[in-house]
Amino acid sequence: MNIFSHFETIVRQALERLAEREGRKAADLPLAAVKVEPPRERAHGDLATNAALVLARPLKRKPREIAELLADELHGLPEIAAIEVAGPGFVNLRLASDFLRDRLPEILREGTGYGASIIGGGEKVNIEYVSANPTGPMHVGHVRGAVVGDALANLLEKAGYAVHREYYINDAGGQITTLARSVHLRYREACGEPIGEIPPGLYPGDYLIPLGKELARIHGRAWLNAPEEVWLEPIREFAVERMMEMIRDDLAALGVHHETFFSERELHRSGRVERTIAQLAERGLVYRGVLEPPKGKRPDDWEPREQLLFRATAFGDDVDRPLQKSDGSYTYFAADIAYHADKIARGFTQLIDVLGADHGGYVKRMTAAVRALSDDQVRFDALLCQMVRLLRGGEPVKMSKRSGTFVTLREVVDEVGRDVVRFIMLTRKNDAQLDFDFEKVKEQTKDNPVFYVQYAHARSFSARRKAAEHFPDLDLRPRALAQRADLRLLDRPEELALIRRLLEWPRLVEQAAREREPHRVAFYLYDLAAEFHALWNLGNDDPEARFVQPGKRDLTLARLALVAGVAGVIASGLAILGVTPREEMR
Repeated sequence: MNIFSHFETIVRQALERLAEREGRKAADLPLAAVKVEPPRERAHGDLATNAALVLARPLKRKPREIAELLADELHGLPEIAAIEVAGPGFVNLRLASDFLRDRLPEILREGTGYGASIIGGGEKVNIEYVSANPTGPMHVGHVRGAVVGDALANLLEKAGYAVHREYYINDAGGQITTLARSVHLRYREACGEPIGEIPPGLYPGDYLIPLGKELARIHGRAWLNAPEEVWLEPIREFAVERMMEMIRDDLAALGVHHETFFSERELHRSGRVERTIAQLAERGLVYRGVLEPPKGKRPDDWEPREQLLFRATAFGDDVDRPLQKSDGSYTYFAADIAYHADKIARGFTQLIDVLGADHGGYVKRMTAAVRALSDDQVRFDALLCQMVRLLRGGEPVKMSKRSGTFVTLREVVDEVGRDVVRFIMLTRKNDAQLDFDFEKVKEQTKDNPVFYVQYAHARSFSARRKAAEHFPDLDLRPRALAQRADLRLLDRPEELALIRRLLEWPRLVEQAAREREPHRVAFYLYDLAAEFHALWNLGNDDPEARFVQPGKRDLTLARLALVAGVAGVIASGLAILGVTPREEMR
């Protein structure tokens, strides 16, 4: 149960009754704007509603008057222990202890399924993330987008959307020609030719050496002195294929898997770009014109020329956008329009692109394009991921020898593990810079969030193992606890507070999904773990507070039901993040 949605229904029904007594039709009131949310401060109660503020104007009454009437209408409901009218007209509700305890069996029965929602309604969502140029191994700059995109996909699935994970292969640009030339250089090296220093403009990383050796093994010395037009195309295709194998391998090490790898080159070969631009032209959305000079450019730095332009300003962009370069070839933006048109044609009604921070200028133009392509029927979101700063004991980490210019994803995962990398990447909102310190993420303290959360899950299993020693005949599976535990014995304020925290989970899933913010899950899990650890630590000073009470079978069962509820929600949240819930910490 999402208790916030549950009480929104109760509050709206109460308001409908009040409206009828006022001689007003409930259908004429903005009841959809009435919300029930957690109050800003826990001391104010468990729930708060803005109902009186929303209805003050349409009912022509002071908000506090409406709030008092609503409080009277809700008074006596068994779910509510206390009602308070606060501030300009907020109504704060404190839930009854029995109502809180009665929710725990539902949490235990649903296990990691608890918190799943149907708000997505099976709507088809395409999430495109990573989409790194296939010119080398994944580097740490790609890690954040990979984790954010993957966690968001998991989150949206939890919220009831039909999610498709996609990778756009940028295999049509000049960087692929540079890659082919770099591989040919390594091929010459493998054939015994001295190559000296890697020339400027080519990729210097050692990761290309095996590709050169493989070409030498397959083709011998056939391409050693051949002109570029002979070997360029086959080496391009070979290099992209090998780079994508490497990238898939790196992503698998991070636990990231895509359903579709979409080739930009095939997009051009298929004629989709030309067809899409022609369709926009038929609708009057493409024209030939001259743009104003870019801001900050001196007149002699810019040459006006007629271009093929997309009417992006008709859809909220700041300027119309070029679709062709001076040589007549299509711009990257033209290909991106065609690519998103293909997504829409495949039936996706929500498109999400997870991009690097340097793509900020891309968002408005792509939003405009999707609006034009879909007649405003498809939602488009772009998540920009800021840089990750790698540190070791507070000092910047040096570049990788293998890549030649950067630290690879694989090096990071191999050193600290997949779980640590994924969790830490979600400890900041995607558009905030993140520091990743190799030393700090290995610490076993509450300052290391991934350890702190996994430790809470491991402690829950430790409590179960201890209980099994004292009560070997007990069935400690969550479903059995839901049936047999006498939850009325959970009467400590800290225990009820922990149940309240568990009841926030379904709402958090829905809110995070709507706002495209998977980092909220990591924040919630840390707060939940902190409350659980605090309750555990009470037992250090007060033996009566411990979860396992030798000789007190019923009390132990009740407390283990709460422990199992915490473990289930932590496991549910970690599944969204792509992190393994631990049963023991080693």
